[in-house]
Amino acid sequence: MLRQSLIVSSLTAVTIFFSTFTPGTKAYAQNPPISGTEIVNYAKSVLGMEAGRQIAFDEIKKSMGNSDNVPKIVCNDPNSFNALPGRAKNIAIDYCNRSQKIVESNGLSIDRFNEMTLEIQKSEGLQQQLYNELIKIQQQQQQPGANKRNFPKN
Repeated sequence: MLRQSLIVSSLTAVTIFFSTFTPGTKAYAQNPPISGTEIVNYAKSVLGMEAGRQIAFDEIKKSMGNSDNVPKIVCNDPNSFNALPGRAKNIAIDYCNRSQKIVESNGLSIDRFNEMTLEIQKSEGLQQQLYNELIKIQQQQQQPGANKRNFPKN
């Protein structure tokens, strides 16, 4: 039961991540196919960012008076930070900087991560591959002695 709830929460987190904190998306003419290794690295990146995303979202919400209207934040679009008050803006910038480090530490460039995000959103097959990888990683993390990755600090 715990395993199933972690999987569901991770998939929910992926969806929320893309709707609240988007690393940035651009239109790309043609993206190279996504490899199995890239799916693994993408899943590790998303899971690595999740704890920080939750903390940042909660802190931004608190700094905005517990408003349910936290604006969409796109990490590579400075204009998306404009609607945030000072402290909330700093939290979002810090989150985006740490997320970039996580993505890069998992062997992906931010541009490639963003390309993959667009491709995964369009493809049920890629969504299923990502789902399977998220399950696999979470199962590995639940094993005794598993190396659990923490959100890096600046």
